[in-house]
Amino acid sequence: MTVKEEYHSKLAQTIIQNLSKRQMEGFYCPTAKDACEKALSLIHPDSSVSFGGSMTLEESGILPALRAREDLHLIDRTKAGTPEETRKCYLDAFDADHYFMSTNAITLDGELINIDGNGNRVAALIYGPRQVIIVAGMNKVVTDIPSGVRRVRNSATPPNCIRLNKNTPCAATGTCSDCLSPDCICNQIVITRRSGSPDRIKVILVGEELGY
Repeated sequence: MTVKEEYHSKLAQTIIQNLSKRQMEGFYCPTAKDACEKALSLIHPDSSVSFGGSMTLEESGILPALRAREDLHLIDRTKAGTPEETRKCYLDAFDADHYFMSTNAITLDGELINIDGNGNRVAALIYGPRQVIIVAGMNKVVTDIPSGVRRVRNSATPPNCIRLNKNTPCAATGTCSDCLSPDCICNQIVITRRSGSPDRIKVILVGEELGY
């Protein structure tokens, strides 16, 4: 184990202990492959599964693995052909057995920080799906909520706007302008300081850089 790997492991254990105080269950996986295996072990056959937009889920192999499973009912809005079908997928996700997402930032004290455009992702995090499984690389770890919000606005939102072809100031400059652009994807800021339902939210920390 390298020094960096040991550091990530020890830091993750600190965060996992703090997640437990907030009624969230945490796990640490050294690699994305390990995280994919762990995530899939948390769901059961014949269950319904949905997910929020996330580069982490793509890069870790979790989304491809879910799409390859024939024993799941996958609610996949990317397959929707019309706005009405997309809306139905968003609504069906609230009644899913499992909901996969990443988090834009996580504090050392175990708080989750998420900034969303449509709001469907943070809405499902707050209420609805029976289990929420969050996968996050250690690059998402921040010291506190203010630094987490800064991280999202300056390190996560600009590349996401570029990826989504949004016409926002941050897509042009690479830095947040606190804009009110029609294409703005920073419409809801949600801080999850505690899960109301014990262990409904599960957080898999990964000792790799994943997502933005």
